[in-house]
Amino acid sequence: MINFEQLKEIILKNNSFLLTTHVNPDPDAIGSEIGLYFILKKLGKQVYIINYSETPYNLTFLDSDKVIQKFDEQLHKKLFDEADVLVALDFNRPDRIIKMQPFFEQSKKYKICIDHHLEPGNFVDALFAGDEYAATGHILFKFIETTNIVQLDHNIAVPLYAAIMADTGSFKYDRTTPDVHLIAAKLLEQGVRPNDIANKLFDESKFSKIKLLGKTLSTVSLYGKDEKIAYMVITQEILTETGALENDTDGFVNMCMSIENVVIGILFLELSDGFKASFRSKGVVDINKLAAEFGGGGHRNASGLRLKDKKMTDFIPLILKSAEKYL
Repeated sequence: MINFEQLKEIILKNNSFLLTTHVNPDPDAIGSEIGLYFILKKLGKQVYIINYSETPYNLTFLDSDKVIQKFDEQLHKKLFDEADVLVALDFNRPDRIIKMQPFFEQSKKYKICIDHHLEPGNFVDALFAGDEYAATGHILFKFIETTNIVQLDHNIAVPLYAAIMADTGSFKYDRTTPDVHLIAAKLLEQGVRPNDIANKLFDESKFSKIKLLGKTLSTVSLYGKDEKIAYMVITQEILTETGALENDTDGFVNMCMSIENVVIGILFLELSDGFKASFRSKGVVDINKLAAEFGGGGHRNASGLRLKDKKMTDFIPLILKSAEKYL
């Protein structure tokens, strides 16, 4: 059980907060940052949001006050020693903030983590986490509901709804409980328009993303004796050819899961300084354990890893072979 009263006490007794989230933020990451930003602003707090990555274009609508800043060492490193509290949102390992990691870890300021992933690391003073929650945005809603720290309003409801909608796969993943649907209803009561949120998140892609999807689908292959593993590969050459960005690959791995009989889907994405892999699974296949074998993590049915200065082609056969153990 998360100690929401402890979180409330930390917030009320401090004045300034630096919020951050993981590299290549998704809707839950940005939605949670903006949701907490509006909670803190209602309390008269000073708030900074500093992210390593640029906000993806389909998520900029959530940042209506344009408060999110892309990390610049010269401009922002001092803030890690000036804000009263550093808040890690939607990640539980410090390496997920890349070059910001040393400034976060070396700061003497109070650090907290609000997150819903498995196996959190020991890098903060207080952890407010639980993998039973569908999203970090879910945790923030329960925080408001449990403590009445502020009154829920439209500004808070929009980003939290986007966070929960995205991390539940538009309310179709296993973690979509009756409570999640009730929360969604309460957010809609604040004037959230679900069709508008869905359109912004999923249906307003740049042409480069559509071209990238076409190229990526042509790489899909089946693996294993029973062909229950599907994988796709995106190289730097494909990204350059289509003019797409790393963030444009979000959700592509789910296409693997739409193939008949497939229970494990993997997307391999070559980066300029290594590669990343996104994992999905169905049912009781614990894909988090596969990710953990190679230094990654996440949830039972949705996980990932990011390896710096590693050659993707060296790891593809190793990861596929390991994946067979989980069938």
